[in-house]
Amino acid sequence: MAWLVLLLLALAFLLAPRWGLRHRWRQWRRLRTRRRLEDALKHLFEADRRKLSPTLDSLAGALRLPRSEVASLVERMESNGLLKSLKGALELTPAGKDLAFQIVRAHRLLETYLAEEAGMPLREVHRTAERAEHDLSAETIEALDARLGHPDRDPHGDPIPLADGSISDEKLTPLTDVTTGESLYIAHVEDEPDSVFRRISALALRPGDPIRVLDHGPDFVVIEHHGRQRRISPVVAANVHVRRSPVAPEKPADAVTLADLATGARAEVVGLDPSFRGLARRRLLDLGLTPGAHVTAALANAFGDPRAYEVRGTLIALRSDQARMVWVRPVNGTGDSVPSQEATA
Repeated sequence: MAWLVLLLLALAFLLAPRWGLRHRWRQWRRLRTRRRLEDALKHLFEADRRKLSPTLDSLAGALRLPRSEVASLVERMESNGLLKSLKGALELTPAGKDLAFQIVRAHRLLETYLAEEAGMPLREVHRTAERAEHDLSAETIEALDARLGHPDRDPHGDPIPLADGSISDEKLTPLTDVTTGESLYIAHVEDEPDSVFRRISALALRPGDPIRVLDHGPDFVVIEHHGRQRRISPVVAANVHVRRSPVAPEKPADAVTLADLATGARAEVVGLDPSFRGLARRRLLDLGLTPGAHVTAALANAFGDPRAYEVRGTLIALRSDQARMVWVRPVNGTGDSVPSQEATA
């Protein structure tokens, strides 16, 4: 009798319609198929924007899946009216473009939220957004857009599609194609492949940063970036796109960043770097780093970060990457004595 009870329990565990293993396995397969389909739509959407003609093989490479599995996926997309194949090239239908548009919009808004509100390092936001983008409803996407203040670009410099179905396009130049002596602005950094993007992150190259090309050859590009010379390989330079005019207002000629102040020097806050947005920006404003406020580089840290600054009678601690986002104009004097009250960004 006992074995019969155990058998029934095992069958229930396997076959229960709502929580059994078979039900969960089917759910997992449906979710995996939907995510692969949406990833394919996103890839084809970007290829269309770049005037490329993706094929079954290029899609398999982008999704990192065997060609046979991608062929089945393409067949499913064709039967659902999302895709058509023309002489071997894959092309989205209007319905496919609409769905891809929403996925790309969700992904880039999520990246913006993770970088600006959650304070996640830029090298991690793409992968995290890729996992979460499939679970956002249309209502959640619009609420996220409103919360972020309707940003037009994500942290990598990619344009965020608008709710009305439009997306801004700008022809940018890869850093490999520039001329020695040019002064430029980083407009976009490619977040794939991951190994190259990690190198870009390690160099702290971000959209909005001004650079100057010091030397250029077939195997290297040398730039000046935040006062430092950086030698960049062609594979990295090809994933950094530049423009000749700034996206946002430039730092005034007589201003420096807070990170540039010598210990004991005093300055007046001019403003915050426009590329610094979201919750991290609001934190600095809440600490009193508003235009017109006086700030003193009070204490140095033997290990570099964080560094202490006095502002509005309070000692605050800022990392160097935060301090570089604060534009200041040096003034005479070294400031008053440092009080005991402390705050940390």
